[in-house]
Amino acid sequence: MHVAMSNTAVLIIDMMNTYDHPDAEKLTPSVEAIVDPLAKLVADSRSRDDVDLIYVNDNYGDFSAEFSDIVRSALNGERPDLVEPIVPQHGCRVMTKVRHSAFYATSLAYLLNQLKPERVVLTGQVTEQCILYTALDAYVRHFPVVIPRDAVAHIDAELGDAALRMMEQNMSAELIAAADCLH
Repeated sequence: MHVAMSNTAVLIIDMMNTYDHPDAEKLTPSVEAIVDPLAKLVADSRSRDDVDLIYVNDNYGDFSAEFSDIVRSALNGERPDLVEPIVPQHGCRVMTKVRHSAFYATSLAYLLNQLKPERVVLTGQVTEQCILYTALDAYVRHFPVVIPRDAVAHIDAELGDAALRMMEQNMSAELIAAADCLH
C-alpha cells in the first residue's frame, strides 16, 4: 500500500475516555474547554488532503479491545458529550497504546516515517503526562512538534503549564491555537 506524504499529522491522544476514573473530576473541566476547538481542528483535518488524522488511545489494560470497543465504552461512559464531537470516522487511522507515550509499543513512528509530515500536532489529554511524553518521543525522532494550547487538557493546571513550557523550551515545540494549526 502506498502512503502519500502529508504536510501535517494531527494526533488525537486519549480522547476516547469513559471519565470513570480517580482523576476524572479534575480532568473534566479542562476537557470541556478544549472540545470545541479540538472538534473544529478534527473537522478541518478531515476536509484536507494534506493532513493525516491519527487517533492514538490507551487500551486501559484491555488487550482484547479493538479500537471500536474503546470508542463504544467512551460513548457509553460518564461524559459522552466530550467524546461525540471527535469520534473517529470509519476508515480513520487508529491505534492503541499501553503507556503514556503514543510512540511506546505502537507503530506510530513507522507510520510517521512513511507519511513524512513536516510537523506533528499533538492534541488530547493529559498535557502533563501523555502529551508531554509523546512530545519528547516525537522530538527525539526529529519530528517537529506543534501543541495547540486550546486542544490539550490537563489534570493539574500548574503541571500542565509547566509541561507546555518544557515542550516549548526543551523540545522546540511550537505552541499555537488550534485554529492556526493547519495554516
